[in-house]
Amino acid sequence: MGTNEDTADARTALLVREAMERATGELPALMDLAGPARAEGGRRKARVRVAIGAGVLAVATLGAVTASMLPGGGPQRPVEAVVAAPPQSSAPPQPLHIEPTPGESSMADLPAAERTRQENFQDQAVGVLQRLLPPTVGTVQRTDLRVNFYQATKDGKAFPLIFSVRPSSEQPQPCREVRGRVCAKATLPGGIEAHASTIPTGAVTETEVSFRYGTCNVRLSVFPHEASNTSAPVNPAQLLEVAKAPAFLDLVKAAAAQPMEKEQRSIPGG
Repeated sequence: MGTNEDTADARTALLVREAMERATGELPALMDLAGPARAEGGRRKARVRVAIGAGVLAVATLGAVTASMLPGGGPQRPVEAVVAAPPQSSAPPQPLHIEPTPGESSMADLPAAERTRQENFQDQAVGVLQRLLPPTVGTVQRTDLRVNFYQATKDGKAFPLIFSVRPSSEQPQPCREVRGRVCAKATLPGGIEAHASTIPTGAVTETEVSFRYGTCNVRLSVFPHEASNTSAPVNPAQLLEVAKAPAFLDLVKAAAAQPMEKEQRSIPGG
């Protein structure tokens, strides 16, 4: 009785032989030419045999070695090739439904085309915010209430999130360190000055960054989870880094070019 190596060698030789016969058999028949032309035809077949044989030998050898390494296996157990499925692109998380209060409108009340435009923007915003915000914020979702309203969830705690690009004739107020507020600022690309702060709201704090872009006031705020007395899981420096990111500024630019929020107007005496 032969050894496993002998069986593997015989099987490999048979695979090589069959492959070379198939390859040369599929070549078009050569005309009955004399002299150098006939010799060239013979050389052509020889080259094909060598090339095909070498490729099949490498594949067959790899298959035989892999089969011999399987538990309880030998060359008599062929290895099946497994083709990995291509990775699927991750779809944005489904929107969070928030029931409007009596008399309050929602995105469901928008014309179909405008609703689609706002939802597409929200999906882009979710992707950008998910990449740029720190992992402590958790999973970002859009809501179906307003285009500027999102929610981040981490360990069962929901943190409301506002991302607003709103036309306004009023300049945003710079941060002032009063009533426990802590301020920070940075210069964004284009020389834009951004202000960030932590704002006490009872026993917890919210965090926000704001700046002026063109004719719009931009604001990104993360609110606390008040039920568990958990402050917003992000600090001003982190929000300033988000505001500096080109992907975030691209979102701001798109929203400023085609606003989705109504213009903010000051109320005299308000």
